[in-house]
Amino acid sequence: MARFWYIHDGIGNPLLSSSYNLLSIKPFCSTGCRICAIYAPGSGNPSSPLSNNIRTYIVNFSMGSALPQPFEPLGSKYYIYGKNC
Repeated sequence: MARFWYIHDGIGNPLLSSSYNLLSIKPFCSTGCRICAIYAPGSGNPSSPLSNNIRTYIVNFSMGSALPQPFEPLGSKYYIYGKNC
């Protein structure tokens, strides 16, 4: 299944696919203390439920890393981006 960028709506639970909207371009955000966007399988909406990997990356991000996820190993493809508070 193809992957797309989805932006978080800023109010919904970041672990629920219904809290994201499709982006037509790669987001400009990357680091910060709030979820900005995810790169996930889907089409108009991310696959529901979000994959275990995506949810793990969201939790890791939310635990205070403020860095795109997965951060390790070095050179990993990022699937979770953050934005400033």
